[in-house]
Amino acid sequence: MTSPAAPARRVPEAVHRRRWAILGVLMLSLLIVVLDNSILNVAIKTISTPAPTGLGATQSQLEWAINAYTLVFAGLLFTAGLLGDRLGRKKVLVGGLVVFGLGSALAAFSGSPAELIGFRAVMGLGAAFVMPATLAVLMNVFERDEQPKAIGIWAGGVGLAIAIGPITGGLLLDHFWWGSVFLINVPIVVLAVALMLWLVPDSRDPKPGRIDPVGVVLSVAGLVLLVYGIIKGGQLADFTDPAVLASIGGGLAVLAAFVVVEKRSDHPSIDIAYFRNRVFSAAIVAIALVFFALMGVTFFAVFYTQSVRGYSPLETGLLMLPLAAAQMIFAPRARLLVDRFGNKATTTAGLVVLAAMLAAFATLDGDTPIWVLEVVFFLMGAGMAHVMTPVSVVIMQALPREKAGSASALSNTFRQVGGALGIAVLGSVLSTAYRNGIEDKLGLLPPGVRHAAGESIEATLAVADRLGARGEPLAAAADDAFLHAMHVTALWGAGVAMVGAVVVAVFLPGRTPASEGDREEQEMVSAAD
Repeated sequence: MTSPAAPARRVPEAVHRRRWAILGVLMLSLLIVVLDNSILNVAIKTISTPAPTGLGATQSQLEWAINAYTLVFAGLLFTAGLLGDRLGRKKVLVGGLVVFGLGSALAAFSGSPAELIGFRAVMGLGAAFVMPATLAVLMNVFERDEQPKAIGIWAGGVGLAIAIGPITGGLLLDHFWWGSVFLINVPIVVLAVALMLWLVPDSRDPKPGRIDPVGVVLSVAGLVLLVYGIIKGGQLADFTDPAVLASIGGGLAVLAAFVVVEKRSDHPSIDIAYFRNRVFSAAIVAIALVFFALMGVTFFAVFYTQSVRGYSPLETGLLMLPLAAAQMIFAPRARLLVDRFGNKATTTAGLVVLAAMLAAFATLDGDTPIWVLEVVFFLMGAGMAHVMTPVSVVIMQALPREKAGSASALSNTFRQVGGALGIAVLGSVLSTAYRNGIEDKLGLLPPGVRHAAGESIEATLAVADRLGARGEPLAAAADDAFLHAMHVTALWGAGVAMVGAVVVAVFLPGRTPASEGDREEQEMVSAAD
């Protein structure tokens, strides 16, 4: 009896032998990009402190410091993926790392919130060329049977970055000035570039798409207008303000024009046809909503632990360890649950757990035992891991290997857009609820101080500190108003996560027998064409 022939290998033997070392280099590159945001999350309270300790950034400026990076990142991801497919993924990856390192060095020495926002945008430009190239290279150095395992480890790297970031940020802020959280990126970039040049092979799409400059401009302009309107509405605590409505309406109109242009273009930035495949679309929605929740929660969790509970930046970083540990533990193992129960059951359960943990934030107050927060973080990380790994595999395997850069860029575009909207929407809900809660307590302050003092808990506490003993009731009121705002925001986030659970429960496939896997893959590719 003749044994079946082994499947033909598409990866050159020399590359196949060093595939795990290459994955390590790719994870180091990914680590830098994700690490930056997780470090910044711990530093936002310090940056909001008046000079010389920080930059005296307002809550809306802090949101822009995060979102300037995210919006440029998200807006250029697809173009970066296409350039990688055309010019070579290794070249684009190295170039992106160099720009990211330069932006980090400039951000470290920013003299004002406006400068920080501008240099964060430069960092986003570099990161846009790093993120899609890491997954595209991965798909080209691993055979198809090993790709789910490799993607699981890659996703676990996100958890590692989330773990290392806050602790590293806390240690740096304990010993150095706030700019050190950006300067730390530079030596890591140098190491990553050296290893990349030594180990990683180049690859490209033999039939790359053309660049779509109109699509790029429309997508970035639409996202910036939309997010600006959302953040401005939260800052004013008034979403009916004409400037807010004009910005949000203008952003939605430009994004609608972007969709029309992409549908008619013969070389679109985003091929709208991919979204006719309901499985692909549901997976994209799921990954966007996970990052919506993650970025929104970490934004307000830092103020809860540092401003309300009084923990230092380093202690805050350590408190976030369970969130990252759960992702590192479960992300590489999530495929085992998918093999047993299918994508639908695994991702739906993950989103339901995530929603429940977001809702649990609504039960926290100023003296809740800290172990409760640790359990919430751990279960949140476990829920996220069981969403990110399965949907990343679905997205990457839905398109042909040659289009790995495009598939990775689509996944990461929606991941970053989800994160930006999470910060903008949940940050604005937090800001609006906080201002409404503290407004009555600010009546005795001078009119010029009153508006600024109501913008965030840090601004209120700074005024209370200047008042000395007379400011103690104001500080207590600030804590109460923030806790109420956090509860409202957490319930909004939980509602969004539950919408995601319904979407994946309806549209993702259930358990698929192994013998049908190839047929289903072909159907997904056909549906996308």
